[in-house]
Amino acid sequence: MLQIWIANLMDLIVGDPYNMPHPIRLIASYINLFEKTIRKTCKSSKALRIAGVLLTISTLLISYGLVYIILDFSEAINQWFSFVLSAILMYYCIAGRCLHKEAYKIMNALLQNDLPEARKLLSYIVGRDTDRLDEKDIGRGVIETVSENTSDGIIAPLFYMFIGGAPFAMAYKAINTLDSMVGYKNDRYRDFGWASAKLDDIANYIPARLTALFMVIGAFTLGMNYKNSFRIVLRDGRKHLSPNSGYPEAAAAGALGIMLGGNNYYFGKLVVKPTIGDKTKSIEAKDIKQMVKLMYASWFMALMFFSAITYFLKGI
Repeated sequence: MLQIWIANLMDLIVGDPYNMPHPIRLIASYINLFEKTIRKTCKSSKALRIAGVLLTISTLLISYGLVYIILDFSEAINQWFSFVLSAILMYYCIAGRCLHKEAYKIMNALLQNDLPEARKLLSYIVGRDTDRLDEKDIGRGVIETVSENTSDGIIAPLFYMFIGGAPFAMAYKAINTLDSMVGYKNDRYRDFGWASAKLDDIANYIPARLTALFMVIGAFTLGMNYKNSFRIVLRDGRKHLSPNSGYPEAAAAGALGIMLGGNNYYFGKLVVKPTIGDKTKSIEAKDIKQMVKLMYASWFMALMFFSAITYFLKGI
């Protein structure tokens, strides 16, 4: 538990410096290499599906296995060295500070009425087309991304850390990276990425719903509309095209009193999505700041909850 708290404090203070080596980049490099190699020989839908399964299994096993072996070997050398190394590896799996920084960059661009810069910065963290978005749609994109990634980048890694330490956390990040790289429902990845997308849905099923709960509690501690947050989760949590993303989005929309979801363009193609929440007010740049506060509150609630559960189970 102490390792996990140290890892979270490291992310809170340091974040992810751009020039620092990162194990997730190694996972991404392996995925790129596998895809580049396999596409030379696999052309049919069936072959691509089989290759996608192999990619998913191999990435998961390598990510989990390497971390397990490294920590096992380091413990044989020195127990304190293994302790520190495990905390560092878990720190790499959390992305709270990074989310905060990227969201604030876009918020500051909006406050300076620099829409071209805000669109460019948003394009770095979302998959949708951003070149024609207005201030409200940019704000919506940021809030949707921060709410979703509160689950994917903070709560889910924490969930797996408390279950199985650094190896489980890194395995989850491998699943998440696979989905973000090949888990698209387009012509290129519909077959090759289906296994990765399906595994990501399974891995995030519980964490996404826990994130919504932590957001409701976080909204209460921050004096936000926690009752509406809970109501929108129950009403709209299942409306998202993803089986998981709608829950944190619904919690955020209800707490902030805004409407998320709706139509977006991806690679020039319109994708119709259901709306989440009620439009009690228009989205403004300052709502991004409120979303970041809600992210931190949810993060702290998750740490306290998982720590309490761990302490209780160890006492049995």
